[in-house]
Amino acid sequence: MSPSPFLDSLLEVTSLIAGNIWWPFVIVLLAATGVYMTFQTGFIQIRRLGLATRFTLLGRSKKEMEGRTGDITPFQALMTALAATVGNGNIAGVATAIASGGPGAPFWMWMTAVFGMATKYAEGMLGLKYRIKTTDGTYSGGAMYYLRDGLRQKGLGKLLALWFSVAVVLMATMGSGNMAQSNSIALALNSDFGVPFFVSGIALAILVGVVIIGGVKRIAAVAERLVPGMIVLYMGSGLYVILTNVLIIPEVLMVVLESALTNEAIVGGFLGHTVKEAIRFGVARGTLSNESGIGSCSIPAAAAKGNEAAAQGMVAMMGTFIDTIIVCSMTTFVILSSNLHPHITGLTSTQLTKSAFAVGLGTNLGGWIVSFSSLLFGYTTLIGWSYYGEQGAKYLWGVKSATPYRYLFCVFVFFGAILQGHHLEIVWNFGDICNALMAIPNLIGLILLGAIVKKETQDYLRRWDGGEVVRAFGD
Repeated sequence: MSPSPFLDSLLEVTSLIAGNIWWPFVIVLLAATGVYMTFQTGFIQIRRLGLATRFTLLGRSKKEMEGRTGDITPFQALMTALAATVGNGNIAGVATAIASGGPGAPFWMWMTAVFGMATKYAEGMLGLKYRIKTTDGTYSGGAMYYLRDGLRQKGLGKLLALWFSVAVVLMATMGSGNMAQSNSIALALNSDFGVPFFVSGIALAILVGVVIIGGVKRIAAVAERLVPGMIVLYMGSGLYVILTNVLIIPEVLMVVLESALTNEAIVGGFLGHTVKEAIRFGVARGTLSNESGIGSCSIPAAAAKGNEAAAQGMVAMMGTFIDTIIVCSMTTFVILSSNLHPHITGLTSTQLTKSAFAVGLGTNLGGWIVSFSSLLFGYTTLIGWSYYGEQGAKYLWGVKSATPYRYLFCVFVFFGAILQGHHLEIVWNFGDICNALMAIPNLIGLILLGAIVKKETQDYLRRWDGGEVVRAFGD
């Protein structure tokens, strides 16, 4: 019997769930948590942005990290989180948000990021605060640990921790943290260079394997080198396009604001969308891009050197700032200044972004930069999410499950690369569902842990402002 009817049914079911699980419950919960954490932390993402930037740069210092407990530097923890976060969502996700929610969608992506920074601060801070040292000598932590050990309601905490761990393993193994990324890379290599899918699959599995088999220290070392370079390449290209169109940037901003806040039929030549559509797609794609609220950044934060949880939280929140406020904004301005209206061209996703860069940089150069960035973004997402999945596996099945999980992850990298046809959408739908399933227990836990976040934040900032903190990340 052909598997096609089953796959068709599975596609229909996953599409239905993915299309409804985010709106309105998860999106409202995300927004509420972001606003709540903003007040609990005293608007830390705005008032202490300069300090967070300073801590991020300080987190690279070998001298500053001497004698600290932990596996990787705070900067490496941020780069590992960004490796998983700055992915094809920055290229395809922004374009999809604009095509589906109109030019106002980026405004709501920015709003999500501003409040999401406070959420991510809390995740990073709690990740380090509740981490544990495992029998293999490494540190483990993340949402599953602060849910289990931080909540007063121990039964609820254990249930939410189990829920989160299962979701993160599924997301990292079979969702958009693995198979969807390897497939995107394989598709790009096939369409641009004619590389067979199975060849890409084997090569990717090997390239991912040689990094992740070495554990978090090797993953962090690779991320520390790759991530800044790939962001600078993409940002530099986008900035060039923006500067060549600098005179129309005020007009682009007006189009974004007008579309975000009104229900006009046509805005700046773009097909109008309702405010509800702009909010829905802007918030959903913004969250999928910067991962604020799903708890993922708490995992590498737990491995960071130092014992000042608030300092690590400030470094962690810079991930959302870099991902959405900077990188996604580049994509937004390049697309909206290109005059490639999705309702006329029919373009969406990566093809819309690639075409927009081609308009600004020339067909060959623009297309090459987007394709190369897509490959790098996809690869770093793979190595970052492998670590998330491994930590989920260690929580569920113990330290000995780490090595078998790494090999299993590489197997799914290969299978993802050779997937073809419209049934690939099942993988993306599954990823959307798993993201929501990670967010729900994490956000519930964050709200219940709000008092601890507030106390820890106020205590650290009081000591810092009073000159009592000698070393930013602790002694």
